[in-house]
Amino acid sequence: MRAKDIAEKLSRCAERVAKNLLPHGKLMGNYWVVGDVFGKPGESLKLCIHGTKKGSFYDFATSQGGDLLELWRLNRQISVSEAIKEASSYLGISLPTFVPSRQNIETSPSVEKLPKSISANAKNYLHIERKLSLDTIDKFSIRGERNEERDNDFIAFPFFTDSKKNKLTQIKWIGVRRGQNNKKIIFTERNCNPGLFGWHAIANDTRTIVLTEGEIDAMTLHQYGFNALSLPYGGGKGSKQAWLEKEFDRLAIFDEIFLCLDNDEVGKQTIDVLVERLGSHRCRVVTLPKKDANECLQAGITRKEINTCFANAKCFDPSEFRRFSDFREAIKERFYPQNNEIIGYNPPFDKCKGKILFRPKELSLWSGINGHGKSQFLGHLILDFVKQDAKVCIASLELSPEILLTRLARQASAQTRPTKAYIDAICDYYADKIWLFNVTGQAKADRLLEVFLYARQKHNVDVFIIDSLMMCGLKEDDYDAQKRFVERLCEFKNTYNCHVHLVAHPRKGADESRPPGKLDIKGTGSVSDLADNNFVIWRNKKKENDMQQAENEGEAVAEDLKNKCDCLLICDKNRNGDWEGKASLWYDKKSYQYLNYRTQKPNPYVSFFDKSVNETVYDDKF
Repeated sequence: MRAKDIAEKLSRCAERVAKNLLPHGKLMGNYWVVGDVFGKPGESLKLCIHGTKKGSFYDFATSQGGDLLELWRLNRQISVSEAIKEASSYLGISLPTFVPSRQNIETSPSVEKLPKSISANAKNYLHIERKLSLDTIDKFSIRGERNEERDNDFIAFPFFTDSKKNKLTQIKWIGVRRGQNNKKIIFTERNCNPGLFGWHAIANDTRTIVLTEGEIDAMTLHQYGFNALSLPYGGGKGSKQAWLEKEFDRLAIFDEIFLCLDNDEVGKQTIDVLVERLGSHRCRVVTLPKKDANECLQAGITRKEINTCFANAKCFDPSEFRRFSDFREAIKERFYPQNNEIIGYNPPFDKCKGKILFRPKELSLWSGINGHGKSQFLGHLILDFVKQDAKVCIASLELSPEILLTRLARQASAQTRPTKAYIDAICDYYADKIWLFNVTGQAKADRLLEVFLYARQKHNVDVFIIDSLMMCGLKEDDYDAQKRFVERLCEFKNTYNCHVHLVAHPRKGADESRPPGKLDIKGTGSVSDLADNNFVIWRNKKKENDMQQAENEGEAVAEDLKNKCDCLLICDKNRNGDWEGKASLWYDKKSYQYLNYRTQKPNPYVSFFDKSVNETVYDDKF
């Protein structure tokens, strides 16, 4: 949560906060009056607790001022992030957290690995060629040493966690002299945390930050008078920005984030990723007169000129207000995907390929008669989405996590009872790919969306499952509330470029022989109207009953009965596609998997060598 959000919440109970922080103050009109930020006797500090300036303070003796969060920070002598944690606890605000069941193995390099000083060539490179002052070089604790074997000097950029400089998360080494094809020589310590560079130079009271693509650019902007951090792996998308998950909480406190990145295509890609993950409401894009900050410094661009660039930083227009031409590249991408890549996730059934695609910015509605396998079918889809590189968050409000995950483990292993070792392998494989909204029973819609937003922004989750609508704290006959909730889901999937799957129960029919349709959804008709896709899962109960009867009577099951499908996947709305219809599928009771044809064998989703039977279980395409 941003600093300004906490400050605003503190201002709502300004008088109570004033008495908590400054108990020896006195009330004078609309102000709580004390001697200083520590609450000593006197009248120089005035904190407004009523009126239009409620929550703001000013100390006429020291010229210190600001909002209640800043007063809290000064009173406790702590950083902004620490003040946010204390104030949140005081206000009773719990911040959502996700902890994966398996952490990646990471090491922290020892401070002893840093050279004790900086070599002459490294210092000259930074000071003479790159125009960084000696004070800036010292402030960032830059070191460097000569490597005779490589005939080069290497600069060590230490990634300290804070201003105390006791702990490192990474050391990046850059050669002063470039290598073949004029490429920079860069290497880092192995298995280290991919954090941001420059935390040790950030002031405790900072509430605005700048992100750059390189360590030298961050140092340059510091020299220009800005608090700046550098991305660990430069610009780009995908794994280049994997650091976001690690640093999300630390960046969450900042009211404003300036993106001062290279003025090239890679820089633009990086901006798209950062704005989506960090929030367009607080990101502003800085355009510099040169390619990057250090080129500006070398060219003699003044601090006043750089300040003007920041003052003119681009805010983001409301997403509702766009030109036709703004969608030029998006339109081309729909017709001509890069590298023939399909945007979205396919179902695992050959007969549905090219007909059904689960795209970003879509809401899929799933319905079916009670007991016909809606949740189980979605479980199979989830495993296949992950196989296609999706990250999934499941709000299974009708099943406990143990039951849900036991079912998923059975589907992932394609075995009725996988060994304990195999279960461990499955848990490890899905540790950072599948997450749970850990509530069984009625969930508050607000909290559900709050946690989904956290999952999307911090962990890059792009597929969300809600099972089911009736368990989201909405009354069955409150059609307005149902409509508002589904509208919020649509806003969420559109804003954050993800896919939401929502299970909704149908009204009770006369019998189970006829599949329900989109008009049979229980509750308001707006639910199916707002969805992009409507699907129904229907099991062939008559076939099941006829086969059971033949078995009970000791008769052979006729081939024509066996060849009848076990299940229908029905698509009766496909807003962004061209196909609506029915796909017949067969069901494997042992693995809980759904198959393309009767004789197809189920396949595991997680490869595993089972020592107990000396056999490898393969993850093959099917």
